[in-house]
Amino acid sequence: MLENLKRKLTQFMQGRYGSDDLNRFLMYFILGLIIVNLFAKNTLFNMLTLALIIYLYFRMLSRNISKRYSENQWFLEKTAGVRAWFQKTWRNLSQMKDYHVYKCPGCGQKIRVPRGKGRIAIRCPKCGHEFIKNS
Repeated sequence: MLENLKRKLTQFMQGRYGSDDLNRFLMYFILGLIIVNLFAKNTLFNMLTLALIIYLYFRMLSRNISKRYSENQWFLEKTAGVRAWFQKTWRNLSQMKDYHVYKCPGCGQKIRVPRGKGRIAIRCPKCGHEFIKNS
């Protein structure tokens, strides 16, 4: 029964666009609107949420793959800076448990030093300035 349903769903989705980065963004945005609307109870939020859900499903079930692909490429191009900032911040936060990051007092270059090495002398690879810090 479940395998039959899965097969039929797969067959239905063949030749359709499916999901991409723009659709994922729309899903999170819609979820945010729903949460805001729980407190605001605004008809405008309801209408906007409904319109975005319709657009999301339209994109997902569309057979015009080249048009949906170009929309997604446009979205990725326009949000590249914001996405890069979030990726950089996430990477820095995930490295905080293993590394200290210090700025060179000479040139301002960021230098990553492993934690737990005690008091060490750090030499800047850019300007050669040496300074002492706890790791």
